Amino acid sequence: MTEQTRFDLPQSRLPEAWYNIQADLPRPLPPVLHPGTHQPVGPDDLAPLFAMALIMQEVSQEKYIEIPEEVRDIYRLWRPTPLLRARRLEKALDTPAHIYYKYEGVSPSGSHKLNTATPQAWYNKQEGVTGLTTETGAGQWGTALAIACDFFGMECEVYMVKVSYQQKPYRRSIMQTFGANVYASPSERTQAGRSILAAHPDSTGSLGIAISEAVEAAVTSGGKYKYALGSVLNHVLMHQTVIGQEALEQMELAGEYPDIVIGCVGGGSNFGGIALPFIEQNLKGGKNTRIIAVEPAACPSLTRGIYAYDFGDAVGMAPMVKMYTLGKDYVPPPLHAGGLRYHGMASVICELYDQKLIEARAVQQTDTFKAGLQFARAEGIVPAPDPTHAIATAIQEALRCKETGEKKVILFNLCGHGHFDMSAYDAFLSGKLEDYEYPQEEIERAQAALPQI
Repeated sequence: MTEQTRFDLPQSRLPEAWYNIQADLPRPLPPVLHPGTHQPVGPDDLAPLFAMALIMQEVSQEKYIEIPEEVRDIYRLWRPTPLLRARRLEKALDTPAHIYYKYEGVSPSGSHKLNTATPQAWYNKQEGVTGLTTETGAGQWGTALAIACDFFGMECEVYMVKVSYQQKPYRRSIMQTFGANVYASPSERTQAGRSILAAHPDSTGSLGIAISEAVEAAVTSGGKYKYALGSVLNHVLMHQTVIGQEALEQMELAGEYPDIVIGCVGGGSNFGGIALPFIEQNLKGGKNTRIIAVEPAACPSLTRGIYAYDFGDAVGMAPMVKMYTLGKDYVPPPLHAGGLRYHGMASVICELYDQKLIEARAVQQTDTFKAGLQFARAEGIVPAPDPTHAIATAIQEALRCKETGEKKVILFNLCGHGHFDMSAYDAFLSGKLEDYEYPQEEIERAQAALPQI
C-alpha cells in the first residue's frame, strides 16, 4: 500500500471565520499610539488610512470574526490549500522525524498574501473607496493586492522597495498585468521619498520607507484611496489564520499532531497564519507544541531588537506600535528575502515572544538558500526565499532528531513559490550570494533614535 503524501480538505471545510488570538492572550496588547500626540489612537485617527470595518477588526476582542461569503467565494479559487508530508526530504536527511508543510503557493498570486488582500479590498470596496495604496518588499504582497483590487474593480498603487524593483522585474510586470501602478521606492512621487533621496541619493530602499510613501499617497488623496498593509497589523494576521485552521484538520487526517511548528517571520503574517491556531491549542487545548519564528540574521528584529514603541515606517507618519524593533532608521542589507526586510514586527508576535510563548531564531542567507535547494531537489517545489528560513530550521530540527533518535512531527508553512525569484537562486548558484551580519553599532545607532514614550 502506498503511503499517503498529500492531505486535502474538501471545500465544504473552508473556514467560515477568522481566529482572533486577542481573545485568548494572557495579557492585552499594548495600545497603538498616535505618531504626533503619542496618545492611544481611536477609530477616527485611523479612518484616513483604513476601512472602518478593518479598524474594528484591529481592536476586536471577539474570538471568531465571520468571513464574508463573497470573500469565501474568492478563497475557493485556491482554498483549502494542501498539506503535504515531505517524505523524500525525510529520506534525504535520513531522519526519524516526520516533516509536513502547508503549501500556500497554489494561490493565484503564488503566496499566502492573497488571504488578506482579498478581504482588505472587499471591505474597502463596500465603503466606496476607489483604490488602495501599499508597499511591497519581495513583491508577493504587491502582487496579491494587485489581483485583489482587480477582482473588485479597484485601482492599485504599489511602492516597491528599490532593490527588489531592480532584482525582480517580473514581479513588477505581474503587478502591472493586473492593472497596478508600480513605483521604485524611495521615489520622487512623495515628500517622504524625496526627503530620503535628498539625504541618501543611492538608497536601495526599505519596507519602512515604502510604507511612508504609500501612507502619504493615501492620506493626501482626498479620500479616493485608502492604505492596505500586508503584514504587522492584527487584522492582517487574523485573516491569515485560515492557514493554521486548515492545518489543524489536515494533521488530524494525517493521524499526527506537530511537536514543532515553524514559520518565517518579517512582519508576522506568514508565521501568524500557521502558528496562531496552534498557539490557541497550547493556551486553551492543553497542547505543548514548540512554535519557532525564523528571521534573517541580516534583519534580526526579534533576536537582536529592543521591545519598545517605534514608528511602523521610516519617516514617522504611521502609528506607533510597541514591538521588537531595530529602529525605524535601520536600513537592512539588500538580501533576497525581501519580504522579511522590516525593522519591526507585528505587535501580536512581539507579545507572544515577550511572554515566552514562542521561540525566535535567526538564519544566515546562504544557509537558507542551501536549504531551499535541498528542499527543491527532494520535493520538486522551488520555494520563495522567505520560507527557505523555515525550511532551514525544519531541516535543523529533523537532523537533531536523527542525532537523538526522537520521532518528532515537524510542520512548517511554505508560504509561496520562488518562480519569480530565480535571480536570487542564480546569484546563489553562481556563488555571488553573501551573508550579512549587521554590525551591532549600526543597530545601536538606529535604536538610539527611538521615540521616548
